Amino acid sequence: MRIQAIFNKDGGTFRTTDMEAYVRHAETVFAAAGHHLDCDVVEGADIEMALRRCAGRTDLDAMLAGGGDGTISAAAGFAWESGICLGVVPAGTMNLFARSLRIPLNIWQAVDALADGTVTDADIGSANGRAFVHQFSAGLHARMVRLRNAMTYRSRPGKIIANVRAAIGVMLDPPQFEVEFDVDGLREHRTVSAINVSNNRFGNDSLLYADAVTGGHLGFYVAQPLTTSGVARLAYDILRGRLRENTAVTEMTGSAVDLHFPRIDRAVNCVIDGELLPMGRDVSLRLHAGELKVIVPRVAAQSTIKPQAAA
Repeated sequence: MRIQAIFNKDGGTFRTTDMEAYVRHAETVFAAAGHHLDCDVVEGADIEMALRRCAGRTDLDAMLAGGGDGTISAAAGFAWESGICLGVVPAGTMNLFARSLRIPLNIWQAVDALADGTVTDADIGSANGRAFVHQFSAGLHARMVRLRNAMTYRSRPGKIIANVRAAIGVMLDPPQFEVEFDVDGLREHRTVSAINVSNNRFGNDSLLYADAVTGGHLGFYVAQPLTTSGVARLAYDILRGRLRENTAVTEMTGSAVDLHFPRIDRAVNCVIDGELLPMGRDVSLRLHAGELKVIVPRVAAQSTIKPQAAA
């Protein structure tokens, strides 16, 4: 295969990595596996342009994207639009999509696994046409990200500390809002504190990511209006991997979710794959089953999904 790698040098682990040595390692490993790999190391400000340009090339068999969840989400969106195969190098803080694909979280080991990987079809979601590989959320999570983004941090530990401080801020002042939702024809009107729509239902890990992204469904989660103690209980249940035991949370699955927010009277936000974005009164979420071609380690393919072809 002819593969182009785009590495975000400002993304998480790459900030403290000798990128010249890493590129040499990646090119050597892929060459040993019979592939031709070229690597570009790009600043964070230029990453989306580089990914878009790479995905649009017609002389490539695959694109390798390295960075945090934002970089990987953008790469997946461009790959989905163009039909090019995507490989993921997890260099961020959470690396949620990489976890779902069973890619090693060590960036050196990830290259080794991908070079010997297989190509398979994965699911991808969209929110009003914008692709997401992990989740769309509104309410608690969006407020937490907004509070975190207002803080200053320069490292992965700093980001984790900012997340904790933001979570405490949300716990002390949880949001409540009305929503009308339609999940595959099931319609309801509720007042809630949180909405999450995931690319396949969450597993039981405290990080809340799908065990696999090949199930062909969206996970839909709503939390009833919560007090400070209710948010604390929800956080505790998530941390111990028992979200489904929390009686404030309703879980459903479907291939199509439509949301209407009847009382939006000011600028509000949602989060798509970790990025805080403005949200309108209506959001249409869809699952596009098997439409994203991804490279996964052979062990992951053999244990979870049937591989499409050799990489």
